[in-house]
Amino acid sequence: MISWVDCTFEAHAEPILAIFNEAILTSTALYDHEPRTMDHMRSWFSTKESGHFPVIGAVSDDGELMGFASYGTFRPWAGYRRTVEHSVYVHAAHRRRGLAKELMRRLLERARAQNLHVMIGVIDASNQASIDLHIQMGFTHAGTLRQAGFKFGRWLDVDFYQQILSEDVPPL
Repeated sequence: MISWVDCTFEAHAEPILAIFNEAILTSTALYDHEPRTMDHMRSWFSTKESGHFPVIGAVSDDGELMGFASYGTFRPWAGYRRTVEHSVYVHAAHRRRGLAKELMRRLLERARAQNLHVMIGVIDASNQASIDLHIQMGFTHAGTLRQAGFKFGRWLDVDFYQQILSEDVPPL
């Protein structure tokens, strides 16, 4: 059985850091080149807390964090306040079990409850699994930035996917 929890620094920083660093070292899910540190996690959690942004975790019966999802500021200017960029990460040992889809569903639910207008996913253009998930969840392709990133000795294209959460959200 899976428990769905609101992650905290104290309980989840270490496993989230491990999931981030595995993605950094082995994939183009993140365009970071160097592993992150616990100082980064302190700052990351602090930013999530101050912005009232959720960090949702999938926890196994034995207490292992299997994956997490969050969103945060898309761009720091006032006109973007109702738009967020999200991310979903699943530990390598727990992929292809539907966790990402359920994390995404819960994230969308939270965003709607916070009266947000648009959620954006920024995806490496070669990450077909993530693209397929976003399409299944109702996101649409909003554009591609060619050769916008560089990792593992090559230029990478990045796709933007978006979902309009509600047409009735007033601007701030």
